[in-house]
Amino acid sequence: MTNDKDSTDKGAILIVDDTPTNLEILFDLLSNSGFTVLIAEDGESAIERAEYAPPDLILLDILMPGMDGFETCRRIKANSLTKDIPIIFMTALSEAIDKVKGLRLGAVDYITKPLIHEEVLARIELHLRLRNLTKTLQQQNLRLEEEIAERKQAEQKIHEQAALLDITTDAILVRGLNNEIHYWNKGAEQLYGWTAVEAISKNANELLYQVESLSQVQAIQKKLAESGTWEGELTQVHKHGKRIVVASRWTLIRHKDGQPKSILVVNTDITEKKQLESQLLRAQRLESIGTLAGGIAHDLNNIFTPILASAQLLQIKLPNIDERNLQVLQIIENNTKRGAALVKQVLQFARGVEGKRTIVQINSLFVEIEQIVRETFPKSIEFSTTVKPDLWAVFGDATHLHQVLMNLIVNARDAMPDGGVLSLYAENQFIDEHYARFNLEASIGPYVAIAVTDTGIGMSSEIADRIFEPFFTTKEFGKGTGLGLSTVRGIIKSHGGFVTVDSKVGEGTDFKIFLPAVAVTATPFVEEVELPKGNGELILVVDDEVNILETTKISLETYNYKVLTASNGIDAIAIYAQQKHEINLVLVDMMMPLMDGAVTIRAIQKLNSNALIVAVSGLSGDKLAGITGVKAFISKPYMAEELLQTLHNVLCHKSRHSISSQNSYDRSP
Repeated sequence: MTNDKDSTDKGAILIVDDTPTNLEILFDLLSNSGFTVLIAEDGESAIERAEYAPPDLILLDILMPGMDGFETCRRIKANSLTKDIPIIFMTALSEAIDKVKGLRLGAVDYITKPLIHEEVLARIELHLRLRNLTKTLQQQNLRLEEEIAERKQAEQKIHEQAALLDITTDAILVRGLNNEIHYWNKGAEQLYGWTAVEAISKNANELLYQVESLSQVQAIQKKLAESGTWEGELTQVHKHGKRIVVASRWTLIRHKDGQPKSILVVNTDITEKKQLESQLLRAQRLESIGTLAGGIAHDLNNIFTPILASAQLLQIKLPNIDERNLQVLQIIENNTKRGAALVKQVLQFARGVEGKRTIVQINSLFVEIEQIVRETFPKSIEFSTTVKPDLWAVFGDATHLHQVLMNLIVNARDAMPDGGVLSLYAENQFIDEHYARFNLEASIGPYVAIAVTDTGIGMSSEIADRIFEPFFTTKEFGKGTGLGLSTVRGIIKSHGGFVTVDSKVGEGTDFKIFLPAVAVTATPFVEEVELPKGNGELILVVDDEVNILETTKISLETYNYKVLTASNGIDAIAIYAQQKHEINLVLVDMMMPLMDGAVTIRAIQKLNSNALIVAVSGLSGDKLAGITGVKAFISKPYMAEELLQTLHNVLCHKSRHSISSQNSYDRSP
């Protein structure tokens, strides 16, 4: 079985699996995605194929008759022709010991069965990009090695005297067998900050290395005695403590009688190169997150939509429900909205989109936080909230401020593993000139001050000075990214505010947030507006999610609409073709299999150029780019009032336009 399609040169993938069904599914998936696909049904065949025409990546099943995946991997990695090919194991096993075994044999990743197509493609593309990056770096290293080899040949020809010439920007030094520095060129002065006068006669190990690096230096000297040369990367220190990474070449200089005399060291500064490599890898990881964020947001919004609609419908359908159950429904509705807002925030982080700013009442945030804490935090933590009377409002993003408070109280919880007291406190505070003079981030004016106080383990002054640095964390590996407090500071700073921290070891921590206040003291009473009802209009709802179809249908029928449903674009077109004169409006999901929303909309418009169409999507409205004739766009998950108001506005606009056109016709002579 081979790929007959004209390859887009995305790479060649070798699939190794003894199950024909798995081979066929993966073959179709990868070939349709533009990869050249090779297959093998056992380990021996896989090894032969990999040797004959090395693929860019191997998908390798673990459980196979005869030679299993582990042995196949071991033999591929032992072969110089195939050892650099990335291997991703496919397995139904979940035991950590098996995964560790595979990774130790040289595999780069695991994919657990049953396979998720998007995950397979994402992991393959990630490791192909990493391999391409590795190849590029290897080529750069080869060029560097060639340059080093050329320099070494020149050094060997000119011998020790020529090597001592001060003609290179590289750091060149000669150290005795007792580590004493005998020679120090201008390049070394520039790289390390020590002048020749300061460096000569000093111990090279004490001058250039930290204590933890000395074991590596001793190993180098041992190898040097055996082979006469050594090359590799070393981490050294500048005169002022700055970390330096060098590509280092060591050559043992001998007397005429062959006895060791001294060591010639040539060092090239590659600190910036290593930093750029690290930044590149970080950028690729963030790019992968951004790529996945859109798909995740769409799926989550499809889940949130029927939950939100059901919670609202139950409140309408059950007007006599008792207060406790009504509160439960409101909790479901509020937390679904919060989940949808957080999904939007993930997209905002990935795409750099500014959140919406509104007037925010801090006491409303406190109510939500208190509910979460009392339902989820351990009972050993005593929690209290205090809001001073007539608290000012702030102008900001409620979701971002909610994230800030949640981050701080979760940190406080983690600081009290044996329990304690956690409190939220808010008051009005006017920053005067004296305070602003001693706090550079503060400005004169009114602020809302929010304090998050705990009686936990506290922090030393050295740690407190660094907690807002990105990636700095005191939590053990796997339990913190070090991004939480840097994100807190970034959000508060974007709101024009600032954060302070006061902590003592063993006594607790007090974080205080200052947000500029606005001239609003209370949330104005908003009278509930009756939702607009339909006039028996027929609405065609098109969505591939059954739960969304059902909840949307019930919502519309509750408010005097008639509803037809279609679970895909093909059915929608068939229904519309039969009843286009009766259907008043079409509600179309943009993300559907078989035929997506854009194609469905264009097909309906061919049947009726004046069709009223409202688009719905779990992604942002910019997905409508290039689609004309859509009257409105609704983002998932949507509130019942948003859906009803949108349909009402579109239908009323159409009605007014028709009346206006008729009146114009009647007035014509």
